[in-house]
Amino acid sequence: MLKELSIRNFAIIDDLRIRFSGGLTIMSGETGAGKSIILNAVNLLLGSRASAELVRSGEDAAELEAFFEIGSGSKTALAMQTSGFETGDGLLIRRRISLKDGNRVYINDRLSTNQALIAITDNLASISGQHAHQGLLKPEQHLSILDQFAGLTRRRDRVGQLFRQLTALIKTHDRLIRTRQRQTEQIELLRFQENEITSAALAPGEDEQLETERRRLKHAEELYAAAYETIERLHGQDRAVNAELAEIHHRLEKSAGIDPALQAPASQLADIRYGLEDLVGELQRYMKTVQVDPGRLEGVEERLDTLVKLKRKYGGTIESVLETLASIQTDLAEGENIGDRIAETESALTATREELVGEATALSAARQKAAKKLSKRVEKELASLRMAETAFAVESVTIAADAHADPRQVDSGRLLTESGWDRAEFMIAPNVGEALKPLAAIASGGELSRVVLALKCILAASDAVETLVFDEVDAGIGGGTAEVVGRKLTELARYHQVICITHLPQIARFAEQHLKITKAVLGGRTRTEIRKLGKDDRQKEIARMLGGETITKATLAHARELLENESSRGR
Repeated sequence: MLKELSIRNFAIIDDLRIRFSGGLTIMSGETGAGKSIILNAVNLLLGSRASAELVRSGEDAAELEAFFEIGSGSKTALAMQTSGFETGDGLLIRRRISLKDGNRVYINDRLSTNQALIAITDNLASISGQHAHQGLLKPEQHLSILDQFAGLTRRRDRVGQLFRQLTALIKTHDRLIRTRQRQTEQIELLRFQENEITSAALAPGEDEQLETERRRLKHAEELYAAAYETIERLHGQDRAVNAELAEIHHRLEKSAGIDPALQAPASQLADIRYGLEDLVGELQRYMKTVQVDPGRLEGVEERLDTLVKLKRKYGGTIESVLETLASIQTDLAEGENIGDRIAETESALTATREELVGEATALSAARQKAAKKLSKRVEKELASLRMAETAFAVESVTIAADAHADPRQVDSGRLLTESGWDRAEFMIAPNVGEALKPLAAIASGGELSRVVLALKCILAASDAVETLVFDEVDAGIGGGTAEVVGRKLTELARYHQVICITHLPQIARFAEQHLKITKAVLGGRTRTEIRKLGKDDRQKEIARMLGGETITKATLAHARELLENESSRGR
């Protein structure tokens, strides 16, 4: 449930904080006061794409924040846990839209991604505005609604799982068949390549070691001479460095006997002499490793030439050559048992297809029964919404396979898909004597709003979404119909938190919480404000909705009557 919404520097809103409660919340206000902006903010907090154009003029960034109370066993709680978020303290979503730094998403104060946000909020809230109404005109949504109504979601998920398994097996089978077809012409080449690489007996890093050895062999005399000359100049000559240092050290030690301040320099010089002796020893050991061996040099260069050819042919490095060898050996091993693998795949494919056909058959039969029940339920709901003469039907048909379809995904001319082989479409005839036609072809704005509301009421108990937001539920309706819509929203509020933006007092009268949105100009800037209405202010707002900005005694009396009538019914 949405508990609090905060909006800063967003469009014409500079700083707005809204607290929500359960039940039915009504939001009303003048046209252009900012109701649609608030709805856009909620959409963004549910994962809609953001644009820097939404930042309030003159500001660097906009910030949106929403806090949701999360049920412990809800789908949202499970999605949060899957993404590594704690659920005990609820869900805090924050989005920052910056002109300079782009957009950032924070979930429970942790930097996150928009993909993670969408996954977590998938079952959190549903916004039935113009977009949702237009979405209902798309037949691809109708099958999902039918399945939700009939409680077939798990069965549909199983069909989808089997279909994906079948698709994967088809791809594996086709790949194995292609491999077998290429096997005869490829096997000889693969064997040659395997022998060429294995006979070289490569070792990782061998080329680098050989390069180092080749340099030493080519310059052996030069390296030996450099070490020998260094030793001679340090230690071997009459006036070698070491002898000079010994004499200097002796004099410095003698002077240190006179002045102790020279004792430390004398000790440092002694360390230098010992270090030179260690260096001479190391160079002497190095000279023993230097070898002048033309034969070995020739062998190293031949080996390097072999490695260069293999690297050039198989990827550029010793590691890539060895990876190629592993791939070749895998292909050869696969080739040896390709027949067995094809048989195993065909067996699994047949079993999976049979199970899929069985599940799709049962799912289709259940949908046919559910389509009739849903049609009657929608007609009943529409009748209560002042569309008593409306005929409604869920037309469920099978998807016919065309000539290009894979035969393994076809059963008796029906094309198997991830949702089975059915296609559903909502048909409607608002007036007596008219033929049923697709919803998209005939429904007006007011009729479409009521169809949306009827479906929401029917699905209320099974809908996992915790918060329902209605923006255009009053489109194209008025008077008595609006009152009926208000009662339907009240029924929905028994199952969900319902937030409704409306211009109609007949709907607003049913509010358990009434919020008024106003727009004012302060300091040359437009600013949107919102406040919760008490009893008297609510009566004035209902009066404004009834008669416009000029509130008369008559409109106030009418407003009071509306509210009292509703109160007398137990609200």
